[in-house]
Amino acid sequence: MAQGRFQQDFAVDLPLIQAPMAGVQDAALALAVNQAGGLGSLPCAMLDLETLVSELTHLKAHTCRPVNLNFFCHQVPAYDPHQQTQWRQRLQPYFDELGITSNTLPTGASRIPFDHQVANAIEPFQPAIISFHFGLPEPSLLQRVKTWGTKILASATTVAEALWLESQGVDAIIAQGLEAGGHRGMFLSTDLNTQMGLFALLPQIVAQVQVPVIAAGGISDAQGVQAALTLGADAVQVGSAYLLCTEAKTSALHKAAIQSPRAHKTAITCIFSGKPARGIVNRAMQEIGTMPNQVPAFPYASIEMGALRSQAETLGLDDFTPLWCGQNTSGCAPISATELTLRLAGLA
Repeated sequence: MAQGRFQQDFAVDLPLIQAPMAGVQDAALALAVNQAGGLGSLPCAMLDLETLVSELTHLKAHTCRPVNLNFFCHQVPAYDPHQQTQWRQRLQPYFDELGITSNTLPTGASRIPFDHQVANAIEPFQPAIISFHFGLPEPSLLQRVKTWGTKILASATTVAEALWLESQGVDAIIAQGLEAGGHRGMFLSTDLNTQMGLFALLPQIVAQVQVPVIAAGGISDAQGVQAALTLGADAVQVGSAYLLCTEAKTSALHKAAIQSPRAHKTAITCIFSGKPARGIVNRAMQEIGTMPNQVPAFPYASIEMGALRSQAETLGLDDFTPLWCGQNTSGCAPISATELTLRLAGLA
């Protein structure tokens, strides 16, 4: 593939990024993508500091190529006992069904945004690339990261978000189309009506910003990669296609759903975490609804749903599992992520 400005600016061979996917991967997937010349990513938002340092140490020992470290930048609201009680009452029939006592559940947040404590842990590694979801850290923290020489990526789901990110000095913008699996990166608005499909969003962002633009959402094969590049993307980020790769940690239940006809029916829902995210429709989404009003703010909704998920999965059920997945699984294959990356680049 022709050497474009993304490869030059980010020191990679291919204009391909493996999307960071929390819960279904660790450093092994990133390393396999790097081996093919793409940019591997490590999802860090749900890692404690000890695990984060361990993963970074592993990466440093096994590659000299850059790796994208991904963090969340959400605002953590105060825990609302009244809202949480209402949510637990809504879910009580499921707790009864699975024999779980809901009044013993924790009250803390399971996802912590990027902060100075995290920065302290990763600074010794001098990360080459960091990407942010749900906006950016506060300015002094962002400036601290920039002093390391780190390149900054961030997700935009609208033109307004892309323009704001550019004004804050990011090095490239990830244009996240509505087709993408997992959490929407939206941060300037909570209105889902602002969200567009990738091939509507991408050319609009490309026309409005000067920094490189990375296309994400619904791309699963070499033809999709080429289409995005033709529409002006400098690189492409692919997530769902990697879910069946041998280096992924995708659960057996999740893999089975991806390989079944169910994968053709995905929806955006907030019930698993409190923020909109796309996944394969399951029992919880069908019965509770995808965007009910009583869901606690992110990330507190995951307290109850996490307990239901854990118990249901011991019974072999994905009824309460967030089966994150985009709208296009046609490129998913049980092969090495190295081979899949080469396929996406049209080299295999």
